[in-house]
Amino acid sequence: MLRPLLLSGALALSASACAQTPSPSPFTVPDGFRVNLFAEGFKQPRFMAVAPGGDVFVSDQGAGTVTVLADANRDGKADGKTVFASGLNRPHGLAFHGGFLYVANTDGVVRFKYMPGDVKASGAAQKVVDLPGGGGHSTRTVEFGPDGKMYVSVGSTCNVCEENDPRRAAIWVYDAEGKNGKLFASGLRNAVGLEWNGGTLYATNNGRDQLGDDIPPEGFYRVQAGGFYGWPYCFTTQAGKAQVWDRDFGRKNASTCANATPAFALTTAHSAPLGLAFYTGNTFPTAYRGMMFSALHGSWNRSQKSGYKVIMIDPKTGKTTDFLTGFLSGQRVLGRPVDLVVAADGAMLLTDDGAGKVWRIQYTGN
Repeated sequence: MLRPLLLSGALALSASACAQTPSPSPFTVPDGFRVNLFAEGFKQPRFMAVAPGGDVFVSDQGAGTVTVLADANRDGKADGKTVFASGLNRPHGLAFHGGFLYVANTDGVVRFKYMPGDVKASGAAQKVVDLPGGGGHSTRTVEFGPDGKMYVSVGSTCNVCEENDPRRAAIWVYDAEGKNGKLFASGLRNAVGLEWNGGTLYATNNGRDQLGDDIPPEGFYRVQAGGFYGWPYCFTTQAGKAQVWDRDFGRKNASTCANATPAFALTTAHSAPLGLAFYTGNTFPTAYRGMMFSALHGSWNRSQKSGYKVIMIDPKTGKTTDFLTGFLSGQRVLGRPVDLVVAADGAMLLTDDGAGKVWRIQYTGN
């Protein structure tokens, strides 16, 4: 049985809104929400970005492409799939800025000129940033801040180690041309999800493995310039509380953790939080607006699987609540959530790289 969605305090909803009801899909969502298939036929759909004109762009890591999904007739399903660019090197993060589409390949960030309505790249990719490719964590994420700067995250090469390349396990910041790069934040083992909200950069982070089923929990961070977030020496075990020294790794000492900023919210160990989205639309009920949502890709090394769902996080309190479940039936995996975006019509879209699909979540009230 799935646990009912419980909201309290500022998120209090009526008893009927808290009830869980089956949607027409395999998923369970709060009462009044519905999930439908938006697009399918991808090899490995990962991150999305909504273009200035409203089209949805999807990176397909397995195919080496970026695809455009339009819904011109507004029926809640993509009209078709058009490959905007191909021949990319494991593309992942996407961002629109200043008349360009930026794509984070595993070995660097490239950009294409973009005009609203474009469904095919008009020229070759222009590389703006070189990045260390591959490694234990091979995805790269790009996000633009309110300052017009480009923020790029690169994961670690390992489970736990001291990296030689300062670009690893860190977030760097560049100008839009890819110049003047400098370290923004360190100690983030694999910060896959990046999202700005209210002038603050938020990040997901995948914690280390091989310390059992429950340690360390996965974390969500408010990231500031010059911040150190613990890895590989420390990890958060209680949201907002001082980090704990990693005795198993055993490098440095417990005093190192005094300068490590803890996660403000946590979820089950090994559940692999990836994409983030703040609900900025106007079709979800008021209690959901401004909330942070994260896709939990799912565990690969836990005796009882964790993740495989979408959770909601209160960015003020750090309280987490299940929002969409159904990718896990017992211990059988039916799909793997990756990224979330808010579409132009107020619906939320979710990539699923286990099934090669994009799902659409909307509040209908019935």
